[in-house]
Amino acid sequence: MLKATLFRRQRRAIALALMAALGGGLLAGCQQPASQETPVKIGYSAWPGWFPWKVTEVKGLFEKQGVPVAMQWFDGYLDSINALNAGQLDCNSQTLNDTISSVAGGADLQVVLQNDFSTGNDQIIAAAEIKSIPDLKGKKVAAEEGTVDHFLLLKVLKDAGLSAKDITFVPLETGAAAAAFAAGKVDAAGVYAPFTTQALKRPGSRALATSKDHPGAISDLLVCRTEFVAKNPEKVQKIVNAWFATLNTIKDDPAGTLPILVERSGVSEAEFKEYNAGTTIQTLEENRSNFKPGTTMLSLPYAAEQISAFLLETGLAKTKPDLTNLLNSQFVDNAR
Repeated sequence: MLKATLFRRQRRAIALALMAALGGGLLAGCQQPASQETPVKIGYSAWPGWFPWKVTEVKGLFEKQGVPVAMQWFDGYLDSINALNAGQLDCNSQTLNDTISSVAGGADLQVVLQNDFSTGNDQIIAAAEIKSIPDLKGKKVAAEEGTVDHFLLLKVLKDAGLSAKDITFVPLETGAAAAAFAAGKVDAAGVYAPFTTQALKRPGSRALATSKDHPGAISDLLVCRTEFVAKNPEKVQKIVNAWFATLNTIKDDPAGTLPILVERSGVSEAEFKEYNAGTTIQTLEENRSNFKPGTTMLSLPYAAEQISAFLLETGLAKTKPDLTNLLNSQFVDNAR
């Protein structure tokens, strides 16, 4: 790969030198071929609603839209968020909750697409002797600190009249939290699919609460750096178009796309189908509707305000995030 790259650079340098010798005026107005453009760097990680990006990649749907994209897989979800905030990615697949947390911390981000919302794939899983959320009092509970399942944990605790002070919180990366729970090192864990499968291997364990009980509370998105969006609106539009082309491809060719989804998930086909049922993919029409103001958590502006207030109340955010330019609906409005 390195030799090939050097060869291409040498060949291009020679070509430019020859053109300059023939009269550099020929270079004026020349545009770099799409195939040689710097790819848009998009991150994604283990979540059923983001596995379709692998279909986009494998089926060449970015290329069909005329935009070069380099998809980057992250084993750790929080690592992908940190990479976006550090400018190492142009866009990332992440939740609304975590995006608002980043904005509260000073990141300048925009939501350009809603992939799905969780309807059961985020779970608070507990040992057999723990029968209800109030039974978590005084117990060791693991989750990835500051992420959506930490948010879900705090939300269900609050609904049950408890707070974070009533449990012993163990901050662990989601995969590690599932493993620690399965090994009996903690009493409960807040995890998402596909890590729920690992956690539920503990004999007698069960889900005390899931995102199915809180529709719209956990929304999964494509989020980009605001600077990148401002400089590359046409690329963002093509990426959004490619996503909806992907959904159509999955619908029209289930036999040809299911193996891709299953392989990327790293679980069996049966397990993948179970995860898929706990994720509600949002259509283009639903995207257009969800970006508009509303009075339920299905409305992204409403959900953003509610989540912002909750993050401040629970201390997950130290300052009130500026949501003024967070939701950019132009790309779903103009998608085709």
